Amino acid sequence: MIIEILSPKTAATDRGLKKQLYQDVFRTPDYFWFDPNSLEFKGFHLVDGEYEELPPNQQGWLWSKQLGLYLGIYESKLRFFSAEGQLIPIPQEVAEQEQQQRVQAEQQLTEMESLLSQYRERFGELPE
Repeated sequence: MIIEILSPKTAATDRGLKKQLYQDVFRTPDYFWFDPNSLEFKGFHLVDGEYEELPPNQQGWLWSKQLGLYLGIYESKLRFFSAEGQLIPIPQEVAEQEQQQRVQAEQQLTEMESLLSQYRERFGELPE
């Protein structure tokens, strides 16, 4: 699978010569291109030696048989989605989610410690 990020300098080559090369020489099963400026996004799957353009689903995403995932545009970026339509988080997003979970756990711990302290002040130590 190949994903080309188009630029004004390379777009014509990526859509023409490279597409032909990936189809005829490398026989790359899935080929996608994405222009981050115009948000142009196309994909192709190799069938009997020829690229067939992939039809978008209702969200405009394209299915990659090689990955078993959709590729689509989300917040002006090319992203992966599961077969069920769930956005696949990038490592930075995973790290942010983990940090948020740590902060929440610390807040819950602080709250529980405060409640335990209040209980001890009122009723004494917990029985064993």
